[in-house]
Amino acid sequence: MIASPGAEAVDRFRGIVARRLGLQFDDAKLAFLGEVLQRRLDQRHRAPDAYLWSLDSESFAGEIAALAKELTVNETYFFRNGEQFRALAEIVVPERMRVQAASKVLRFLSAGCASGEEAYSIAITAREAVGDATWDVSVRAVDLNPAMLEKAIRARYSEWALRETSPELRRKWFHGVGREALLDEAGRIAVTFEEKNLAAEDSELWRPSRYDAVFCRNVTMYFTPEQARALVARIARALVPGGYLFLGHAETLRGVSDAFHLRHTHDTFYYQRIDCVDSPAASRRHATPRPADPIVPLALGSDSWVATIREASERVAALIHSPAAPAGSGAAPAAKWDLLPALDLLRQERFGDALDLVRGAPPEFGRDPDLLLLEAILHAHAGRLGAAEDTCRLLLARDEMNAGAHYVLALCRESAGDRAAAADHDRVAAYLDTGFAMPRLHLGLLARRAGDRDAGRRELTQALLLLKREDTSRILIFGGGFSREGLIALCEAELRICGGSP
Repeated sequence: MIASPGAEAVDRFRGIVARRLGLQFDDAKLAFLGEVLQRRLDQRHRAPDAYLWSLDSESFAGEIAALAKELTVNETYFFRNGEQFRALAEIVVPERMRVQAASKVLRFLSAGCASGEEAYSIAITAREAVGDATWDVSVRAVDLNPAMLEKAIRARYSEWALRETSPELRRKWFHGVGREALLDEAGRIAVTFEEKNLAAEDSELWRPSRYDAVFCRNVTMYFTPEQARALVARIARALVPGGYLFLGHAETLRGVSDAFHLRHTHDTFYYQRIDCVDSPAASRRHATPRPADPIVPLALGSDSWVATIREASERVAALIHSPAAPAGSGAAPAAKWDLLPALDLLRQERFGDALDLVRGAPPEFGRDPDLLLLEAILHAHAGRLGAAEDTCRLLLARDEMNAGAHYVLALCRESAGDRAAAADHDRVAAYLDTGFAMPRLHLGLLARRAGDRDAGRRELTQALLLLKREDTSRILIFGGGFSREGLIALCEAELRICGGSP
C-alpha cells in the first residue's frame, strides 16, 4: 500500500477536485476525501505528490472519470419529482411546440444523467405530450461516470427504478426481461449518451441556442459557488430564447444567475431564460403600476397575520447592531447607503419618519433593492397596501428572486383577502431562501386557518427550527415589531393547535 497522504495532500486534493470536477467538500468531509485519495493512490501505484501533480496538470481523463464515480451520488428513478415532468408536459412542450412549429424539432439536455432514468423520462414525457410522430424529439444525456453511462445505454431497470412510473406508461414503453424491465426501442433511440465533464468548458456541448429545455438536477448543489455560476452561465447560453431550466428541489438560482425568470406551476419551481419577451414574467416587468389603494389598516381583523403577531408578544427591544441588509434579500451591498437610521425608526414604529428618510436617499440610490424592500415594508406597516405591493413589484422587476419582496406581497395579499395568492408568494419566498423563517410561519398559519392541520403542522415545525437561528436584523425587519422569543412562542402555540409538539 502507498503511504497514507497527509493533511496537506488531502487539502490539495480537495482543491483539485473543486477545479477539475467543480465539486465542493467542507472540512467535515476531509476524512472521506482522504479515504478516496488513498484508494486512488493504491490503484495508480503513485506517491501523493506525483499523483496530485498529474491530476492537476494533465488531462488524466480516465482518472477524472474514476474520481467522479467515487465522489458523486447516482441514486435516481424514473419520473423522480413527477411535478416537474407534469410542468414539462403541460407548459414547456406546448409552448416550445408553438415556437418551433415550422421546424418541428425539440431538443432537450439531461446534464448529470447518471444511469439514464431522468433522460428517458424526459424523452417519454415529451413524446407523450407532442403526440405527433412527425416531430423530431431528442434528448442528449451527459455524465462523467462511464459506469453509469454503460448502464444507461443498456436501458434495463429494476422494479424499484420504476416505482413512480404509471401502469399505463409501463405497458406502453417497457417490457419484461427476466426480473428487469427493458425500455422499448422507441424510447432508447430518442436519447444519446455521452461522457462529459460539466465543470469544464465545452464549446460543442454548450453551443448557443441549442436546447429547448435543460434538466440539471442535484448538480449545482455539490459545486463550488464559482463553478455553479459558470455552469449556469453556460446553460443560459445554450438554451434557446425562452428555453427552460429544471433544477433539483434543493437548488435555486438566487445569488447564482440573473439570466432567468422564476416559474411556479404544478407545485414546483423551474426557470425560463429571461429574454423571452412574451413570457408572463416579462409582461409583469413592463406592466404599468396600478393606482394606489386607499390607506387602510394592515391588520384587517383578528384573523390576519399582523393582528396575530401583535397579540403574541411584548414589543421587541433594540435588535439591530449593523446596517446590513436582511440575509437573502438579494439586495445590493448595504455599504451603498446606510440603512441603520431608517431601521432604528422602524424599531420605534415611527413609520412615517422612516419612510421620509428612505425617500430622501440620494437619487443614485433611489432604486437600490435594499431601499425598495424597506420602503415596501414601511408602506405595509402604515397600511398603504397598494403602495407596498407596487414597490414590491418594482423591486421584483429589478431582482426577481428577492425573497423578502415575495414575503411582503404575501402579507399584503392576505390582508386583501386573497389567501391563495398570499400562500403562493410565501412558497416562492421559502423556495428562494430556505433559511427564511417568516414565510414558513405564515404558511403554517394560513394552512391551520384553512383547516389543513397536516400542512400547518409541517410548515410550523419547519418555521420553529428556522426561527431559532434566524438573523436578528431580519426579525426586526419582518417580525412585525416583536422579538424572536415572541415569534417562537406563537409558533409553538399554533403547532400545538395543529396536533404537533414543539
